[in-house]
Amino acid sequence: MNQVVVIPYPTIGHTTHLLNLCNKLSSFSCQKNTVYTIVITEHCHTLIRSNPAPENIQLFTIPNGTSLHRPDTVAFYIAAQNALQNDQFVQLLDSVDDQLPVKYVIADVMMRSAFEVANKRKIPVAAFWSMSPPMFTFVYYADTLHHFVYKPGSKEIVDHIPVISPISLADLPWTHQIFHEVAPHLKSLSEIAQSLLLSTIYELEPDAIDVNIAKVTIPLYVIGPNIPDFHLQRNMPSDESSYVSWLDSKPQRSVLYVSLGIGLKQSGVNFLWAARGGKSSQLSGDCGSNGLVVDWCDQWRVLSHSSVRGFLSHCGWNSTKESLFLGVPMLTFPITGDQLLNKKLIFEDWENGWRLKNGSSIVKREAIAVVVRWFMDLESELMKKLMGNAKCLEGICRESVEEGGRANKEIDCFIRESDTNWDQIANS
Repeated sequence: MNQVVVIPYPTIGHTTHLLNLCNKLSSFSCQKNTVYTIVITEHCHTLIRSNPAPENIQLFTIPNGTSLHRPDTVAFYIAAQNALQNDQFVQLLDSVDDQLPVKYVIADVMMRSAFEVANKRKIPVAAFWSMSPPMFTFVYYADTLHHFVYKPGSKEIVDHIPVISPISLADLPWTHQIFHEVAPHLKSLSEIAQSLLLSTIYELEPDAIDVNIAKVTIPLYVIGPNIPDFHLQRNMPSDESSYVSWLDSKPQRSVLYVSLGIGLKQSGVNFLWAARGGKSSQLSGDCGSNGLVVDWCDQWRVLSHSSVRGFLSHCGWNSTKESLFLGVPMLTFPITGDQLLNKKLIFEDWENGWRLKNGSSIVKREAIAVVVRWFMDLESELMKKLMGNAKCLEGICRESVEEGGRANKEIDCFIRESDTNWDQIANS
């Protein structure tokens, strides 16, 4: 027996990516003697629902790193990331290595200390990129943007980044962390990691992936979406959950699922609003007779329901992939980071969704209601086109992850590579 230590970036979205990947890896018969130890924060642990996990997956919980900041804030996640700096990660490896020898580490690219410590211990590392391939390309070329001066609402166009069609400065994910931390780390991956794992489907973004393959000199594996078991049927069995019963009561393709804080009462459409943060009781008055607000719901289950017609989202990569796999058109409302480039993919490249706002302008409730009504109109010719594109993309995604599909073949190649070629690193 041996183990693989898995280090996500300490947000629930990044953690979910790697939980689902470990579920997939552990399903291969050759991995039955490998235990996957996933390191998660106390906060993420509270958000993980009690779905039964394979016997060879275990969770290793660490402190959040702070009690001074509210969860789901940037300061909270930075503190959680800092809780796994070099000394702490050394202690963690000592603790788990006492149980079983560590075969290799899978680490989110954002977790630099995991690479540093593993390299010193001569433990092989697989780097995991949890965002889209175009986002990888953007970060890789970030050092070519220093001569631009970013201003909110800027119309200045950037047109030199491969696979990203001309885009305004305002629509690029400008953050200090990307330019000064992630970009330099990304360019050193070939020196500190043995492979790079992309969480996507090759057929969705072949040009971007080919550019990324050309930029890194280590093996790159396109390992599929890392989302829940896609073999679930479009209509899942009912249970006692109030939101499932509510969805069951609605006509097919009549509900807009909303995962962000925005009022939709004036639109007159049916909507399910996952408000989070324990605010459902105070927000229920904003729903009218057509809406239901809940603190939490199983997003995969909701998007799989036959009554759901569309998805209003900030366009995180997990949400984007789930909507692709389930053939649900998206109404995009990006705020920051990779959400901006994901919106571009949805609206311009795949054409399986629409935008709720254009640029950084503020959208009034009346305008939101108009767009939502139009988006949910089944008779609209443009929306029929978006729905057709969404169903086509769903078929492409599902074919890739079927037995014999490209994603499964890439995972198999990654497993074979780690089993046959990485022992020499640990023994050197």
